[in-house]
Amino acid sequence: MRTTINIKDEVIKQVVEYTGAKNMSQAVNEVLETFVREKRKQKLFELKGNLKLEDNWQKLREMEIDEA
Repeated sequence: MRTTINIKDEVIKQVVEYTGAKNMSQAVNEVLETFVREKRKQKLFELKGNLKLEDNWQKLREMEIDEA
């Protein structure tokens, strides 16, 4: 998708440098993808302690083998 945004020159220079990208578009895409990935991880970590998971993987594995 093509879009026009205003980014400070110094910031975009640093982004390109830190990412090692060949151009500004590649650099911005990489940074945005990293941002989204980190936010997703953060949301998962926030769920810690809120989910009740049973440690019954062995029983589930045995059921899978029995069905095969």
